Amino acid sequence: MAPSVKDYYEILGIDKKASQDEIKKAFRKLARKYHPDLNPGDKNSEQKFKELNEAYEVLGDEKKRAEYDQYGRSPFESGGPGFDFRTYTSGDRFDFGGFGDIFGDLFGAGAGHEAFDLKGHDLVMGIELSLEEAFSGITKPIAFNREVSCMECKGTGAETYQQCEKCKGIGKISTSKGFFKMSQHCDSCGGSGKKVTKACKKCGGRGAILHTENITVKIPAGADTGSRVKVRGMGGAGHGNGPSGDLQIEITVKPHPLFTRKGDDLFIDVPVTFGEASLGAKIEVPTIDGVAAMTLPAGTQGGQKFKLSGKGFPSSRTGRKGDQYVNIKISIPKNVPERSRPVIQEIENLYRESPRKGMARK
Repeated sequence: MAPSVKDYYEILGIDKKASQDEIKKAFRKLARKYHPDLNPGDKNSEQKFKELNEAYEVLGDEKKRAEYDQYGRSPFESGGPGFDFRTYTSGDRFDFGGFGDIFGDLFGAGAGHEAFDLKGHDLVMGIELSLEEAFSGITKPIAFNREVSCMECKGTGAETYQQCEKCKGIGKISTSKGFFKMSQHCDSCGGSGKKVTKACKKCGGRGAILHTENITVKIPAGADTGSRVKVRGMGGAGHGNGPSGDLQIEITVKPHPLFTRKGDDLFIDVPVTFGEASLGAKIEVPTIDGVAAMTLPAGTQGGQKFKLSGKGFPSSRTGRKGDQYVNIKISIPKNVPERSRPVIQEIENLYRESPRKGMARK
């Protein structure tokens, strides 16, 4: 199963029919309550604040909200052929994106500007595996697009620049709000300490360019739908001197024609003849990595289950294998030759115990 999807409406405490004004008001109220500057050292507030940031980024944009309402998750951005991406803020400091007007109101001018040295966005990429690939693990080549730091300007976005006059090159300014004293990123230079005098021609002043990556990724044995593999440093470009984000590969395991998977256990239906079920027999049973011999005891009933220990999936945490459960289906011939009917009738006459015994109405 895929991991539980965050309910952005629940995070903001609003109804799904809320207007943009109601969404903004709810965000303002909660952002003030959980802002890290007002809750120093409180990890719960920091995590809550990140969730609020993520929720408002989607619901505060009509287009992203429409996609979220339709697909039940944050919108995807186009990447390489056959793959989709979504981005989210990561790292130790906060990316306020387009929330500057809100945080400017709450915490003073400049609070909404992003820090110059920030870790880049993580990318999430979907990949499909067969059940056999998920069982044994596999190394797959993948191609995707990501932003990398512009080598021409070393990620600054500037061909030439000068020291910011407002913060004197420090990148921060101190402000007071009642009893609170806060150090904020300079609103004049965005926290870089430098003012661009001429934008970089190669990246147009963005500090990053789009690049197509071709890499191989190792999927470990035991992967299940919803599990993720992280490739460090292969996400979006960092801001300023910040490191690149990571690539998160989200796995989907395709349905199998024979096996059903539940956790680390596998289930399969195996047809047997009336004679095999009645008299007992040694039969061969398909497993995910071959064939296993199994002894069918005499008098086996349809629907009876047998366990093949250790024939399931390896646990992605412990490596220990689950089990395989064999569900017996008795196969009855559809077309019985005329010469066989007396023999079947004789067997029926010898079978004294009625399978419907006890079902008669009193």
